[in-house]
Amino acid sequence: MDRSLTQMLVRRDATLLEAMKVINQGGHAIAFVTNAHDKVIGTVTDGDLRRAILGGATLNSRCLEKAMNRSFTSVGPRASRAEVLDMMRARGITQVPAMDRTGRLTGLHLMHDLIGGGERANWAVIMAGGKGERLRPLTLTVPKPMIMVAGRPILERLVLHLVGGGIRRIFLSVNYLGQVIKRHFGDGAAFGCRIDYLHESAPLGTGGALSLLPERPRHPVLTLNGDLVTQVDVARMLEFHTEGGYALTLGTRSHEVHVPFGVAAVRGSRLVALQEKPSERVLINAGVYVISPRVLRLVPKRRQYPITSLVDACLRRRLSVGAFFIEQDWMDVGRPDELRKARGDA
Repeated sequence: MDRSLTQMLVRRDATLLEAMKVINQGGHAIAFVTNAHDKVIGTVTDGDLRRAILGGATLNSRCLEKAMNRSFTSVGPRASRAEVLDMMRARGITQVPAMDRTGRLTGLHLMHDLIGGGERANWAVIMAGGKGERLRPLTLTVPKPMIMVAGRPILERLVLHLVGGGIRRIFLSVNYLGQVIKRHFGDGAAFGCRIDYLHESAPLGTGGALSLLPERPRHPVLTLNGDLVTQVDVARMLEFHTEGGYALTLGTRSHEVHVPFGVAAVRGSRLVALQEKPSERVLINAGVYVISPRVLRLVPKRRQYPITSLVDACLRRRLSVGAFFIEQDWMDVGRPDELRKARGDA
């Protein structure tokens, strides 16, 4: 176990003073009460100790089992940031321990860490106006970004991930069933950010909605497709873009292409090799971009415009375009087979 976690453990037979010292050395205003097998059986805070003393206990009393909270909230070691944040907000708490199947402490989630230690000046734009025709009938009444994956809308996962990366101003580009998205997110306050809406009166494509921004941003803008389930490192990608001096940065992802047939290598009319069902790894466009403010002037006003055309426009003008490799989890759920995978049905 990590040393910082060990410092937050206190035995069930410890005195209140000993528990107080553990809370102090742990530095997070909480201690975890354990049994002889290091299983966490309760939590104790300064408030719990104060109430015990007011109830007649002394600092030398060994009454932790009476003072501790047995009904504490915890998660498993694989819980996502979005899941933990949702639990914190729902229950009005700022700390959630992670424990393994045996009940041993494996980590501690803190609200401050999850929402990001520092606010970033960068804006984010999420393209959420598509009709999701490939996912019908699911998208007849629900916009594609609001389809549920593991109990949470795809778009909510993206918003919470951006907030966790320090981004506090997010624009959602909406068109098809946009009212569903607006009802869910409102002004963004419940999600730790400010959310504004870019209303597409007609579909503007993945890039055209950028022309609807109310003003020219002063810092690079992170732009994402609204059908992604990803843990892209927001901070690293923004730093990569700035340090490289790029006009635009394209997020890339490794993808393996399988050819389901034998591939013939022919020279003239002679067969020189036959490779059975080969595969090749390529870098694909991951639907995540960082765009410098000066590049936004290239986006035509209120006209359908794919964001890939903006990439091409930068390359034609010999502007520097970066390629950032996304190592973290990434999945495009715009197709039925990928959605099934994301839901664990495939």
